[in-house]
Amino acid sequence: MYTVYSKSGCPYCTKLITILRYQKYKHVIYELGRDFNREEFYSKFGEGSTFPQVLLDDRHLGGCKETINFIREKFD
Repeated sequence: MYTVYSKSGCPYCTKLITILRYQKYKHVIYELGRDFNREEFYSKFGEGSTFPQVLLDDRHLGGCKETINFIREKFD
């Protein structure tokens, strides 16, 4: 299952979530301010990390670009 750490108003978060829904991948979305705070986010992913950050099960895929590349590679 994909776990997406997102924030409201983030175009990259919206793009990635749209792809996950379109592909019907199982996913859960955590949102900044609702499910976690900025300190927890930086503690988990490192200071200066950007949104979104994505995990596949326990594997950290990275941000939007890295996750889309990972999904593409699965179908090559």
